Amino acid sequence: MKGNKDCRIVGVGKRRDGRPRYWCLVHHANATAKYGKPAVQCRSAQIREIHPTEALTLDPSLYRGGVAIWGAVPPVYDTTRGPKEHGIHVHARQSERGPKIIDGTFRSVRLIGSTAEHQKREFSISELDAIYYMASSLFGFQVNGREFRDKEVAIGNPIAKIYEAFGRQPHSVVPASRELDLEQRKYPGGIQIWGSNSAILRTASKNEESGIHIHAFENDTKPPTIDETFRRVRIDGITLDPMLIRTLMAQTALPHTYGRVVDASCPECHKGHFDTGARSFTPHEQHTCSRCKTTFRTTGRFRKTIGNPAIRILAALANKSLRAPQIHDTNLLPETL
Repeated sequence: MKGNKDCRIVGVGKRRDGRPRYWCLVHHANATAKYGKPAVQCRSAQIREIHPTEALTLDPSLYRGGVAIWGAVPPVYDTTRGPKEHGIHVHARQSERGPKIIDGTFRSVRLIGSTAEHQKREFSISELDAIYYMASSLFGFQVNGREFRDKEVAIGNPIAKIYEAFGRQPHSVVPASRELDLEQRKYPGGIQIWGSNSAILRTASKNEESGIHIHAFENDTKPPTIDETFRRVRIDGITLDPMLIRTLMAQTALPHTYGRVVDASCPECHKGHFDTGARSFTPHEQHTCSRCKTTFRTTGRFRKTIGNPAIRILAALANKSLRAPQIHDTNLLPETL
């Protein structure tokens, strides 16, 4: 069976409801339409092919200052006019205190090298695996290889084998020591806010820092004047909570939570409601206040939602901004995460 965009769609058994399931052999994606019928094209047919400039081949041993690789998603707050980036963010330095020779975001990264016995080794990272790793780690899940039997809840992701492939031990993460207090009006080029997330791979001897990562631009053309991770951030008199920001960053990367993360307050004691654990990534109808234990429902477009006060905090920042924040969407498919 042939679909658009060179899809090759075939039947691959049945779904749980007993209806047929279809798969594309070309794009390796689900091709099942409504009512269990074959789709005209698979879910991945419209995903743009990776351009050579969006792929990186990297030998970490060539960068004595260290290499760091993260799953990258758009900032949770962005008043710049820069392009949207998501995928795999890479830093590489020739010396620990030297400039970044590589500082970019890619859709695929191929790590190469050799062992002490001169055996070649290689490891490939896709943008989906990198973003999935980021979200899983921020929600507190242990990430293991594809094939495993666990005694505890874990997420399967081939990235978990990266240390095995390159013979390194997981690195240490420590809270950042810096604090930041700024006013948005002093940075007409805009600011960007991310929650920190643990690197997929880090080879530098210096510990990785956790907190809130900030870019602040004096104008639209210059590099950021501020590009650091901070333990405490205060913007226009509003204090940001690193846990709320990190959680929101993971939530905005998940297609099934899009639009369902809301500012929710307990109707009894008026405490801002922050969903944790499994409820932080599972939309639900009933919420229980952590302070007074009142059970309540939110109002709005969706019946099932997730509470995160960061929504209200960032809206307050937007009211003080020189221009409206950009709205970013990773455009990932729900079935991929």
